Amino acid sequence: MSDATDQFSYGEFGRRFFALAVTPERILAGVNTLAGQPIDVGPLGVGPGKIAKVTAKGTIGSATARPIAGDAVSYRVLLPIELTFDVHLQVDRHRFHADLEVPLILTALAIGELKIFIDIASPLPNQVKVHLRAEGLRASLLNKVVGVDTELQRFVAKYVKREVTKPEIMAARTIDVLQAVEGAWRSVAPRPSNEQPSLIADLTDALEAEIEEHQDLISELTDPRDRDGPQPRDPNSAR
Repeated sequence: MSDATDQFSYGEFGRRFFALAVTPERILAGVNTLAGQPIDVGPLGVGPGKIAKVTAKGTIGSATARPIAGDAVSYRVLLPIELTFDVHLQVDRHRFHADLEVPLILTALAIGELKIFIDIASPLPNQVKVHLRAEGLRASLLNKVVGVDTELQRFVAKYVKREVTKPEIMAARTIDVLQAVEGAWRSVAPRPSNEQPSLIADLTDALEAEIEEHQDLISELTDPRDRDGPQPRDPNSAR
């Protein structure tokens, strides 16, 4: 048995289990299923009266994560997105390049049937950081008029929220601990093997040796004359 100093309460065991099981590396492995996915949207109407139409193309980059202090096992994840998009007016077109940083809060929750669910708090539009670069002076002026960066924040926040709730992503956010335990338990539990007959033979040999060594004692114990006390004297025996 382990030394008492190695033992924990169930509550402490659970806390340590979550801290060791839900690591930044595992969180990022899940989030980065989005990495490399292309973004191809539009045209979207933006600005007053939706007079401008926006088309955008880009990719989602690899995320970074850092733990958040507190009782829950939580991480602040930053998801980078690169976009190149065009704003089409009735007479001309203007191109912009944008680097976005999308913050996500991921928290490991304990749910029924011994499962872990990774809750994702999607950002509000104004929490999405946008670094916008316009090609040319007219494009810069256009951004001030139609508020391309604000529309971009709104679009990206909505896009990310939709992506993280897709069925395949939701499935990846649920970890079945019980299933993993059952699999591990089966791998270490005793099971029938080809060695079983030899084990029985060894047991038989050991029993035979033990019986042979104590056969005198066994004979005395099994002598029928000793079972019911003193036996009556044979009248025909020698006096």
